[in-house]
Amino acid sequence: MTRRRHGIDVLSRRPQRSPAGPAPGRSATAWVPYAVLLWAIGYGGLRVYWALGNAPEFPPLGTDLFPVAGWGAVALVGAAAPLAVALDRADRWWWPLAGAAWGVSTALATLCPLLLLDAVAVLIPGLGLTVDPAGIAGRLGCLAGGVLLAVATNGYRRRFRGDRPLFGGPLAGTPRWAWAAAYLAVAGCLTRLAAQYAVGVAEIPFAAGPAVLVFEAGFLLAGVLLPLALVHSWGRVFPRWLPLLAGRRVPRWLLLGPGFGLGLLLVGYFGVGTGQLAVETVAGSWDPGDGTYPLWFFWVSMPAYLLWGLGLTVAALAYRRRTRS
Repeated sequence: MTRRRHGIDVLSRRPQRSPAGPAPGRSATAWVPYAVLLWAIGYGGLRVYWALGNAPEFPPLGTDLFPVAGWGAVALVGAAAPLAVALDRADRWWWPLAGAAWGVSTALATLCPLLLLDAVAVLIPGLGLTVDPAGIAGRLGCLAGGVLLAVATNGYRRRFRGDRPLFGGPLAGTPRWAWAAAYLAVAGCLTRLAAQYAVGVAEIPFAAGPAVLVFEAGFLLAGVLLPLALVHSWGRVFPRWLPLLAGRRVPRWLLLGPGFGLGLLLVGYFGVGTGQLAVETVAGSWDPGDGTYPLWFFWVSMPAYLLWGLGLTVAALAYRRRTRS
């Protein structure tokens, strides 16, 4: 007698198992569709409440999500719920379902580019960036739903397409494409610096306090040292000239956390920003502000940031596969 006959909710329905046992990964992700439904109800209700005109001010831009907020965000959140049900109930592989679920999860994550500014504002206070708790909560909630739906979709893939890793198995060495990605990230960082020096550094308030110096030091570490550490041997084993740590293995997430975190934040923020810049340039609606930075500066610096993020993300992916047991 199946669980269906006992009146269990539709999410409890399971596809028939083969005699060999449960499909790979099913038990590890069986709870995720329920989590997506609970998230869609709770977070979706909040988005509806905000869309009805009850949203906070969200300084400094007036919105927590970008480029789509309001009812557009409600529609995306609402789309996640039936997709979660379909992923759970499916008894065969159907690529349009997987594609739709991947698309909605990616769109939800794409609405949170301002998390990059949130991270900088929280980690390096004193730069003058606004810390808006309501905006941060709105963005984190949206990102959480995108991640949960992505996990549910990957569980569906593993259930019917095998237990192979989504981005490939372990690597015996660092491939050429990883080297290229790491040095692309370094080139993006240095190009951004070159653009700044081309227009002048007078606008950088070095005398404003230590927060600016910490930011600039972190900028160089994240743009030069981190990408190179992801592909060089000293990113896996501490070099001999480091006291106490020489010869020890580098903890994987010491590099993977910043690599994936910063890389994806850069891709999200400057991917959306570059697209917006392209639209405004073609439409002739670009606003020069006070005229400190000309249009060419943004066309150099923003794609440079985007390349930095892409290179860092790909290099981090290779590092993960390279250090995987």
